[in-house]
Amino acid sequence: MPIDAAKALAAEPRTGEISWNTKDVQLYHLGIGAGSHPDKPSPATDPDELRYTLESRLHVLPSFATVAGSGSPGVISGLSMPGIDVDLAKVLHGGQALTIHRPLPAEGTATATNRIAAVYDKGKAAVLVMRTDVADAEGPLWTNDAQIFVRGEGGWGGDRGPSARLDPPTGEPDRTVERPIREDQALLYRLSGDWNPLHADPEFAKVAGFERPILHGLCTYGMTLKAVVDTLLGGDVTRVRSYATRFAGVVYPGETLRIRMWHMPESTRVAVGAVERDDAPVLADTIVEHSEHSEHF
Repeated sequence: MPIDAAKALAAEPRTGEISWNTKDVQLYHLGIGAGSHPDKPSPATDPDELRYTLESRLHVLPSFATVAGSGSPGVISGLSMPGIDVDLAKVLHGGQALTIHRPLPAEGTATATNRIAAVYDKGKAAVLVMRTDVADAEGPLWTNDAQIFVRGEGGWGGDRGPSARLDPPTGEPDRTVERPIREDQALLYRLSGDWNPLHADPEFAKVAGFERPILHGLCTYGMTLKAVVDTLLGGDVTRVRSYATRFAGVVYPGETLRIRMWHMPESTRVAVGAVERDDAPVLADTIVEHSEHSEHF
């Protein structure tokens, strides 16, 4: 069978060096909409936006961890691991979970260790969990888990794994914000390392079953975290401890994200929908865990 769970789980981790600098961080922040805040009259020069775009006062949004080093996203690198031989056309990026061990530096060199942490049998699909642990000379920095759905590869009688579904938040959201997606957003975001033509080439998108190129799920992921940090955490990126989501649907450049937030002292539940399509779900089962007050790790 194309997925040999035992072989994949037993494979030696792959380790390599990654590095990034302030330009990489700034490019990522621009790719998720920094400097173009819809509620500010002059967002490009607003102090709250300059902390994402000006090197002399740069704060690193934790979701930068998903592109640091500009390597292939976990979804792609996971498919080249031992025991994994599948058709890319059957692959979906199902979810992403990020744990932050220390605030991310604006530039650095670190060691990334990749392995298949789990293989689940969902019946009609297999789910791979591609784990990346990143550490520098001072110790662990972050752990990234990419959940990879492979359609048609389940049914061997393996462990179904835990459910990613959470009980829906109750009551009205504490805050709701809207974030427009620029027509060129995917073209800019892909410069941070995800070159999948699905996000740029109309013909490729049609072959994949979409009317036009779609925005990267991890771009929406970053835009959403920025909205939570800016709206509820006082712009303090160091308060974020972890961030997990399930990719529930696509969004197209030119559309608008409606981001609803249910805030608690140490966590915020989030739901994201596409305004122009009656709030069609984009991100679901989303939770940001954070410190109650501003503090460093």
